[in-house]
Amino acid sequence: MTTKTFTVPNISCGHCTHTIEMELGDLPGVQSVKAEQETRQVTVEWQEPASWDKIRALLQEINYPPEGLIQLS
Repeated sequence: MTTKTFTVPNISCGHCTHTIEMELGDLPGVQSVKAEQETRQVTVEWQEPASWDKIRALLQEINYPPEGLIQLS
C-alpha cells in the first residue's frame, strides 16, 4: 500500500474536495482519498493497479493538478 499527501492549489470549496474524492475513489486500486478544503491537501492511499502516474494524470484531467508532494510512504 502506498500513501501520498500533496497540495492541490485549485481547491476552493466543498465541491472541489467532493469531486477529487469521487473521481480518485473510482480509480481501480485506490483505497482511500481525503481532500481538505482548508489546507488544500489531498491524501491518497492505493495499491496496484493504481499508480502515482495514473492518479496524477486523472487530477490533471479534471483540472485539479497536484503541486508539492508533502509526504510519501
